[in-house]
Amino acid sequence: MKTAGTPAAAPAPAASAGQATIIDLPGELEEALIERGAVLPAWALEGSFLAGSTIGQYRAQLASAPLLDETISGLVRTLNGATGGYAVVRLGNIARALGTGEQFLRVATAILAEVAVPFQPFNRWPLWKEIGTSLNANPGRSTGTGYNAFHMDLVNATRPPDYTTLLCIRPDALGGGPSILSDARAAASRLSPPGRALLAQKAYRYGSFYELSDVGEEYTPFAVLDSDPADAGFVRFTAKMLTEPGLDEAHASAARELASHLTGGRPHTCSSAATS
Repeated sequence: MKTAGTPAAAPAPAASAGQATIIDLPGELEEALIERGAVLPAWALEGSFLAGSTIGQYRAQLASAPLLDETISGLVRTLNGATGGYAVVRLGNIARALGTGEQFLRVATAILAEVAVPFQPFNRWPLWKEIGTSLNANPGRSTGTGYNAFHMDLVNATRPPDYTTLLCIRPDALGGGPSILSDARAAASRLSPPGRALLAQKAYRYGSFYELSDVGEEYTPFAVLDSDPADAGFVRFTAKMLTEPGLDEAHASAARELASHLTGGRPHTCSSAATS
């Protein structure tokens, strides 16, 4: 799901981010969400967005939940602050109480609707897209069994989502599938001046552009960095662009420099991070 404003393995922060990025819900809030989650109605969509009527219903149900406002405020500060850029909200106790079916998804959706408006830009997918495993899929794609290069979604759109949400249900029984989460703005701020200059040029290409809603127009070639300062600008990055034909070595080297900062020096062979 995206938000304007999917099952996966447990995420691993790329660099030494503080514990502020890990949010444990207060016990009394968990109890309230479990109680209200059992009666939250099914959601409706208006186009690709969560319907305003659903948002109103969810907010009315959660209005009296203790410490909700404080928790959401902390989550928003973590996502939009000078450091962080991502957050991990632990919902395990709620999942154990409600199961991981529709009622649990409604609780997760209600929480997200307090941060921004959830939407699904891919027309062919439901609001929450389940990511399974297919032995027949490209190993480098989300359902494949190989590594999925470090990336952000919709880098080739002029209006990509403000946030991307991964709903992690269980660890991989065979030990695979970790996701790296990274503060993209902090990584960009560590770039060398020549690298930053190259990444601000429209020299990169990746991905197709079809069956999409509410993400603007196709943006290709695109710049990885926009013209805003490093601590406020938007970052588009996918390691998969490094294999695209026509990319010269200077721009590829600059992208590898950013990849190193994004992944904390780890090989950029894990699945996607988010940007705010």
